[in-house]
Amino acid sequence: MKQLTYLISTILLSILLLSSCAEQNAKNAEMQDEKGAYPELPSWAHNATIYEVNTRQYTQAGTFKSLESHIPRLKNMGIDILWFMPIHPISEKNRKAKGDLLVSDIEDPEERKLYYGSPYAVADYKKVNPDYGTMEDFKSLLKVIHDQGMRLIIDWVPNHTGWDHPWISAHPEWYTQDEEGNIIDPIDYNTGKSWGWTDVADLNYDNQDMRAEMLSDMKFWLDEVGIDGFRVDVAHGIEQSFWDEMKDKFEGEDIFMLAESEVPSHRNSGAYHADYGWSFHHMLNEIAKGHKNVDSLRVWLANNRETYQQGFHMNFTSNHDENTWAGTEMDRMGDAHKAMAVLTATFEGMPLVYTGQEEPLTRRLPFFTKEAVGFKDYAYESFYKTLFDLKHNSKALGNGKYGAKAELIGNDTDVLAYKRSKDGDEVLTILNLSDTPQNWQVPSDIHGMENIFDNKNLHAHTGDLISLGPWEYIVASNK
Repeated sequence: MKQLTYLISTILLSILLLSSCAEQNAKNAEMQDEKGAYPELPSWAHNATIYEVNTRQYTQAGTFKSLESHIPRLKNMGIDILWFMPIHPISEKNRKAKGDLLVSDIEDPEERKLYYGSPYAVADYKKVNPDYGTMEDFKSLLKVIHDQGMRLIIDWVPNHTGWDHPWISAHPEWYTQDEEGNIIDPIDYNTGKSWGWTDVADLNYDNQDMRAEMLSDMKFWLDEVGIDGFRVDVAHGIEQSFWDEMKDKFEGEDIFMLAESEVPSHRNSGAYHADYGWSFHHMLNEIAKGHKNVDSLRVWLANNRETYQQGFHMNFTSNHDENTWAGTEMDRMGDAHKAMAVLTATFEGMPLVYTGQEEPLTRRLPFFTKEAVGFKDYAYESFYKTLFDLKHNSKALGNGKYGAKAELIGNDTDVLAYKRSKDGDEVLTILNLSDTPQNWQVPSDIHGMENIFDNKNLHAHTGDLISLGPWEYIVASNK
C-alpha cells in the first residue's frame, strides 16, 4: 500500500512539474514573441523613411543653424529619420585635397583653404566639427527635429580614425601596425593591399580596451546628447563579435541601427535593424542600362529571402558615395530614375532620399571641397511626398515585419508588377522597366483602387491590357 501511495505521489508530482515547465515555456515563448528579435525596431520606425544630410553641402553656410529652416519642409515631404554624415572634427594631418594629393602638399595658403578633407577622417568622436557649429548648435538642431516628431541618427566611423585623433598618441596599441610597429591605413581584406584611404589610421579590433572605449563614445551620443541611433560606416570591415557586444551594450535603448554592409549576420543576429540594399541598387542600375531585366529581380528576391531572417534593406537610387564617385541617378539610370525611385519606395525595405534629390540635384557633389546644393525649385518634392504619404497611410508598406511581403504578379520580363497587402490595406505597383512601350495583361479584376499620382480610379478586368510608356509606372492603393 505504501508503494502504491508513493507511486501515485510520484506521478502527481511529475504531472505538476511537467505542467509548471510547460507553463513557464509558454510564458517564455510569449515574452519572446512580445520582445521579438533584440533590438526590436522602434515603433517610430515601423513605416519610416530616411533622408541623408550632407551638412557641408546642404546650405551655403554649411552649418547646423542654417539647416534648421529646412526641417519643417522635410517633415512635410514625408521624411521621418534624418541621417547626418559625420559631424565630427576632421583631422588636419594627412588631410586629402584630391586623389593622392594632400592639403599639406599645396603651397598656396589660399588654395589650401578650399579643401575641407573627408568627413570620415574623424579627429575626435565626442566633439563636433567647428565648421558646422558648436555642440549647443547641434543640440538646438536636434531639438528642432524632435519637435517636428522626427528622429536623428549620426554617421559613426568605427573602422578607423584620423591621424590626429587623441587615441593615436595616447593608445597607439589600439591601431593596426606593421612589422616595424608603424600604424597603417586600412587594408582591403579582399586584396591584402591598402584601400587608398591614406588620410585615416586603421583601428585594431583585437584590442579589448579600444572596443570598450568605442562603445562608451557611442553611448555618450545616445545618453548625453540624445540622438536616436547610428548609421555605421564600413560595418562590413569589423568582426561580428563586436556587433554582438554593441547589441548588449545598447539593450533598452529606443534607437535605430543601420549598417553600411550587406553581411547577413548583421541583421540575422539582431545587431542591426537594417543594412544597405547594395545588390538591389546595383541591379536597378543594370536594368536601367538594359543589361538586366525583371527576371533578374525575381532571382534576387528569392535569394534575398533565403539569406535574411529578419530586418530589412535600406533602398536607394543615390547616396553620398554613389553621387560623388559613380554619378547622379540621372547619370546612372537616365530616364529610368523616377521609376526606380518608385520601386525603392514601394518595394520591401526603407526608402532613402539623399541630399538634393528633391531639387533634383543633377550634378555630383565633391567629397573634399564645398559646393552647396543651391536649393531653389524642389521640383521632385511633391513626387516624394506622394510616395511617402502612401507609405505612412498603408499598413502594407511598413518596414520589415511591420509591412507585407511583395507578391510578384505575372512573368513579364520588362514589366514588374507586385502587390503588398496587410490588414485590408492593399497597394499595387506596376512598372515598365524598359525603354520601350509595353502592354501588361491584367491577371485578375482590379477594382476599388486609385492611382496615387493622378487620383483616378483604376478599373480593369481579367485579360485587359494596360499600356505603359517607357519607364512608366502606376501605384494604386485601396485607401
